Amino acid sequence: MADVFEKLVKDGGPIGQHMDRAHGYFAFPKLEGELGPRMQFRGKEMIVWSLNNYLGLVNHPEVRKVDAAAAAEYGMGNPMGARMMSGNTAKHEELEKVISKFVSREDTMLLNFGYQGIMSCIDALVNRRDVIVYDAEAHACIVDGIRLHMGYTYAFKHNNAADVEKQLQRAEKMVEKTGGGILVITEGVFGMDGEQGILKEIVALKEKYQFRILIDDAHGFGYMGPTGAGADEAQGCQEGIDLYFSTFVKSMGSIGAFISGPKAVLKYLRYNTRSQIFAKSLPLLIVEGMLKRMEMVINMPELRAKLWHNVKRLQSGLVERGFDIGATNSPVTPIYMKGDVPEATQMVMDLRENYHIFCSIVVYPVIPKGDIIYRIIPTAAHSDEDVDLTLKAFEETKKKLDAGLYKAADIPNMAEVI
Repeated sequence: MADVFEKLVKDGGPIGQHMDRAHGYFAFPKLEGELGPRMQFRGKEMIVWSLNNYLGLVNHPEVRKVDAAAAAEYGMGNPMGARMMSGNTAKHEELEKVISKFVSREDTMLLNFGYQGIMSCIDALVNRRDVIVYDAEAHACIVDGIRLHMGYTYAFKHNNAADVEKQLQRAEKMVEKTGGGILVITEGVFGMDGEQGILKEIVALKEKYQFRILIDDAHGFGYMGPTGAGADEAQGCQEGIDLYFSTFVKSMGSIGAFISGPKAVLKYLRYNTRSQIFAKSLPLLIVEGMLKRMEMVINMPELRAKLWHNVKRLQSGLVERGFDIGATNSPVTPIYMKGDVPEATQMVMDLRENYHIFCSIVVYPVIPKGDIIYRIIPTAAHSDEDVDLTLKAFEETKKKLDAGLYKAADIPNMAEVI
């Protein structure tokens, strides 16, 4: 009989196999100081491109003032208990009404966390007779929610309308046997490649097939579209999206999430979403802070304007310098390069130690060998200088990468970093 722990410590898993070298620098790094575009890393000031703080609200003076006042008034524990039992308040219901109006839905339910929230919502929405059709590159929280499903699931090729239809045809044949329905799940904005989901194309398929749509718009809520209501507003197809989910983590600079849709469906979810029935209510200090954030998003379009200014400046600058940023049509900015893991390691260290640029990197085994993806998140808080210094740094380090200089072991100022 094997020890259940043996496999855990043997190789660390697909990502954990690199933990000894990566921990504290490439993985689990410690960014210190005030949250924002400039922070401290290992005693040096960095221009930070790894925070999903799209609208720059996380450290906005007005937000900080309300957060502090709410913490002083309510503390962290108020209210106690799940909302169904003892954790409901007028403030929770007020925030739900504000969000419902903002995203043009009948009703909204607050969720404690985004990841477990959407998992539990998926679990509540379908039974073993139903079929789920979903984008093959959906976020891990969606994938884990689908794993809870005891019925059939069909994945369609990422943002491929023809394959969506193909999988819907398969799903239709299956539900003819099971007597269930079809739920399509995709994202408003994909957080890795920056592409918007093909929402409008999927909605158009409702003319030929019977199904419902749930979208996860964690990376689109607050800034996409004319009012910031999300990717479905940006694509002009809000009425065709049945359920709209997002978090407060990205544009809002807070924690928690919500799901919006028809009143009858939300009534069901309130009484059947296990992660909310059996978990503590969202603390009032967060709810109060979110009311302020929503007020600012609704009444301060200049936040969105500044974000898109920075996005355009950064992305156009990268393209002009010959960088491949894929098909992103959102602030999420991937930079695709070629190189092995040691080269990527040296390049990241060069960017951080010598150029003071901090951004996230993705390498094998998350993506194929030989590929490198830098993921940059511009925000409304970044300055033109931040963008220009970053463009200069990437231009210079790419020349080193292409010249094979990162294959050497003597990159200046790096030997003693880790």
